[in-house]
Parts: sequence; C-alpha cells; structure tokens
Amino acid sequence: QVQLVESGGGLVQPGGSLRLSCAVSGSIESIYFMGWFRQAPGAQREIVARISRYGSTNYANSVKGRFTISRDNAKNTVALQMNSLNPEDTAVYYCNTDPPTRDWGQGTQVTVSS
Repeated sequence: QVQLVESGGGLVQPGGSLRLSCAVSGSIESIYFMGWFRQAPGAQREIVARISRYGSTNYANSVKGRFTISRDNAKNTVALQMNSLNPEDTAVYYCNTDPPTRDWGQGTQVTVSS
C-alpha cells in the first residue's frame, strides 16, 4: 500500500506563490505518471498536472503557464510550483499516480485570498 504525504499548502494572497511537495512511501521510478489533483469545495476532484517518468508534462488549461510539476525519482518526491495564484486555485491539493490509485493522502489546503 502506497502512502502519499502532501505538504506545503497555506494561505496566500492573489498573485502569490506556493510550492507543494509530495513524499511517496515506495519507489516512484517505475510509475509512469505522477500527478497533482485538487478538489475545491462542492466540486469534483480534478487533475491539474502530471509528469511522466521521463519528465514529460501535461497541465490543465486553467493552470498552464503558472504551475510547474517536477519529480525526483531518487527521493520518491513530486513537487508542484504554483505561481500567480488566484482565488479559483483555492482547493485541497493531492498527489497520486495517474490514473489514481485508491490510496489518497490527506492532501494539503491551499487558500488564495486577500
């Protein structure tokens, strides 16, 4: 059973930045896609970014150009650099494989507000 631990969330003003980190209990080297997902209040969980084991990336249109996903296969971590945050980015952020397993972490809350 894979354990996923997200961190780095917080309260930030519009236009600000945050860097999220995800520590995975097992090796991610063989996992083709790792992704970051988010769930806003009253909304379904959605994927915002994913990265292949070879480093190719895909982003949701809503975050393209503002978010950057990265992974460190040696350290079994996945990161999400978020810039130019706006209130619509407010959500709980999760990492998981893509497609996701059932083993979701607790997530990390990101709140963008003035």
